[in-house]
Amino acid sequence: MNGISPQLQNQITQFQQVQQQLQAVTTQKMQYDAQKRELSRTLEELKTSTGAVYKSSGSLLIKVEDKNALVGEIEESIEMMDVRINSLERQENSLKERYTVLQETINTAMGNRPSQ
Repeated sequence: MNGISPQLQNQITQFQQVQQQLQAVTTQKMQYDAQKRELSRTLEELKTSTGAVYKSSGSLLIKVEDKNALVGEIEESIEMMDVRINSLERQENSLKERYTVLQETINTAMGNRPSQ
């Protein structure tokens, strides 16, 4: 990065860090979305099941005596996933804004047109 001011080098470093953080947050959000979809499918299946119900505990399957309690647990887990996903969406939006600002600042400093 010869010929680049220390301030611009710092901004480029920040840009790269924000880019990595954005990628990590997006990946984490996708994982939570997938877990939520799986929990939702499980809940629907559980609500329509008529026979015995088992749940996984480590490497064991344990018969569930109180199906309604299990439904409640799954619904609570889905709500927790929603909270996490919403939090990650806020982080993602904030990082996207910071990413855009840094990108425009760097492009301007280097004499390039702002990208859209």
